[in-house]
Amino acid sequence: MKNDLLFDFIVDKPAKTVFITREFAADLSNVWDAFTKAELLDQWVAPKPFISRTKYMNFEVGGKRFYVMVSPEGIERWAIQEYTSITPKTNFKMYNAFADADENPQLPGSDWDYNFSEQNGITKVNITIFNESFERMESILEGFQIGFTMSLTNLDNLLETL
Repeated sequence: MKNDLLFDFIVDKPAKTVFITREFAADLSNVWDAFTKAELLDQWVAPKPFISRTKYMNFEVGGKRFYVMVSPEGIERWAIQEYTSITPKTNFKMYNAFADADENPQLPGSDWDYNFSEQNGITKVNITIFNESFERMESILEGFQIGFTMSLTNLDNLLETL
């Protein structure tokens, strides 16, 4: 990653919302694909040494991604993402919840809103994450921030190869 690229991670606890802004030295099409195609998501979304495996993904409104992050010890953490709105290469929204291996969601979850823009070869992604529960947000926030930051570094490395 170029050191001058923007990366903000802002937590608004009273609003139960996390705001992430991240720039990538890559064109919009490649960044969009990295966020919306299972074969690419699985290459970057889990912080190392964890791995991600998508069981299935149907990227369309009403479609879902069901995937697992696996620790080096083999511990699995499943999640379901349901896509609620898609405007190609501009925006998508989804509802995210942890789950068990049989797709039973562990509620409450969170609403994610992704916005993509490109200027002068730099793609900016703005992500807003609204948590239904303050307690849920509090319980995962520190680990999420560390893990998501590591995952975005994985994404930088992947984008260099696309």
